[in-house]
Amino acid sequence: MLEILIDNRNGKVWDITSIVPSLTYKTKRIGSASSLSLTLIKGSLFQSDEFTVNSGDVIRVMKDGTGVFYGYVFEIDSGMDESVSITAYDQIRYLLANDSYVFKNNTASEIVKKIADDFELRLGTISDTGYKIPSMAEKDKKLLDIICKALDLTLINEGGNFFLYDNFGKLSLRNIKEMKLDIVVGDWSLMDDYGYKRSIDSDTYNHIKVFQDNKKTGKRDIHVGQDSANIAKWGRLQLYQQADEKMNEAQIKTLVDQLLTLKNREQRTLSIDAIGDLRVRAGCYIPVVIQELDISQYFLVEDCTHKFDADTHTMSLELRVI
Repeated sequence: MLEILIDNRNGKVWDITSIVPSLTYKTKRIGSASSLSLTLIKGSLFQSDEFTVNSGDVIRVMKDGTGVFYGYVFEIDSGMDESVSITAYDQIRYLLANDSYVFKNNTASEIVKKIADDFELRLGTISDTGYKIPSMAEKDKKLLDIICKALDLTLINEGGNFFLYDNFGKLSLRNIKEMKLDIVVGDWSLMDDYGYKRSIDSDTYNHIKVFQDNKKTGKRDIHVGQDSANIAKWGRLQLYQQADEKMNEAQIKTLVDQLLTLKNREQRTLSIDAIGDLRVRAGCYIPVVIQELDISQYFLVEDCTHKFDADTHTMSLELRVI
């Protein structure tokens, strides 16, 4: 059973479960805060005259005693009728602020901790990402973009695939390998419908060109890696990016090889509409079985939307092969 509470942060906490006819909870793996959108009915028979909802109020959603969402009211939309629409976000919303940072020989974990400390955000489990990033100088950038860049650099340098999320009011950083669920979705299990897409139109590259400005010679050094077979099939799909000035030739060659391994493949995405299970959120691995597509494997949840309407709970998943 769901429980929905609003904390006015002045000592008053309201249980609004009975006056919320619909609720939508969304999570994204990269670049966005989790959001909660709900509609409540004002002026109900048993509602206290003191009941209010204000910007910055805390909203907590629990399911059978387990925390689902902990966030803050950012938008209240009301009119002459009895319905009030509320939108809340978790702590990651505060990472959309801009600032400037310089890091040297720090791990992504240390970068997350530093930024969270500076902005007084609560921390939960922060896994050690291991790889020390030689340098990052970020001027007037979104805090979340800075963190995502650090995580991308960690992945490219074989430090592992980590993701940042808010775990019921605490920022957490976990390796996606730690987030496997044993909930099977697919034929005869939760799934109502699916869509399957294969694409080389986004984030697929078979020709990698990494450059570095050589201060000694005054020239630009170019390092190239490619898959000739895939170029013959798809045409040349080029990724062009700059290497850190402190990287040596061997390190740049390793970077080119790693980028080619990561990017030189057809992107496969799967969307599923299913009966809802709140254990599923963006960043989790779930096993999917669809006989028609000859699929029986784990997929990474990129986006997850849970919808509650009366007694119905459904979820929509955007999944990706890793």
